[in-house]
Amino acid sequence: MRRTRAWDDDGFDDAVPFLARLEKPDRTALLAIGRPLRYRARDILLHQDEPSTHVLLLLRGWTKVTALAANGYEALLALRGPGDIIGEGAAVSGRSRSATVTALEPVEAVVIDQGRFTAFLGDHPQVSLRLLSLTTDRQRSTDRRRLEWAALAVRERLAVLLLELVRTHGTRTDEGIELTIGLSQQEFAGSVGSSREAVARLLKDLRSRQVVATRRRRLVVLRPDVLRRIAGESGGV
Repeated sequence: MRRTRAWDDDGFDDAVPFLARLEKPDRTALLAIGRPLRYRARDILLHQDEPSTHVLLLLRGWTKVTALAANGYEALLALRGPGDIIGEGAAVSGRSRSATVTALEPVEAVVIDQGRFTAFLGDHPQVSLRLLSLTTDRQRSTDRRRLEWAALAVRERLAVLLLELVRTHGTRTDEGIELTIGLSQQEFAGSVGSSREAVARLLKDLRSRQVVATRRRRLVVLRPDVLRRIAGESGGV
């Protein structure tokens, strides 16, 4: 069961969220220079290509990070949740936003103006190092995913993605394991580097084999063992 309070010492996996990487005094001081904000589901927190004016520290709720290419192709880049920081790249570099961030559910966050954030980093070198560590880990994860994806067909990529979402955002129900975040077929396609039509065909095949059940922005995994066979995995969910 995931904790969702950013001020809890043990509320996050230390390997991922930014706030969990900080010592408690630094975390408290950083949160204190911001102000709280709330967003409704489907609200846009940050817009791609807009100038950077602030960063956001997520306290509760999950968001999706997407990027739109010039040809209209939209890719799902990441999911960010409690303890994560978003908008930091543009704030530090002074460049425009590289992606759009949208709330998947009600979100509580702390917003920090860009100037105050960069000044805080200058005064707190340990926080700067933790931010650098986070950036490095995210880049390594992206590089590893690209390498893995190069060796997999789209069908296998989709199976891997569904298994990851089962592990991180799955809730057991009488029917199966339901994903607690709603993603569209286009967003699935963007995440696995394929077209919406190809993903729709693959999901239709999985439905016909009773591996998954789908509704509008709702997906239940009925047979994770079949997904593991498709993905070539041997571990359990």
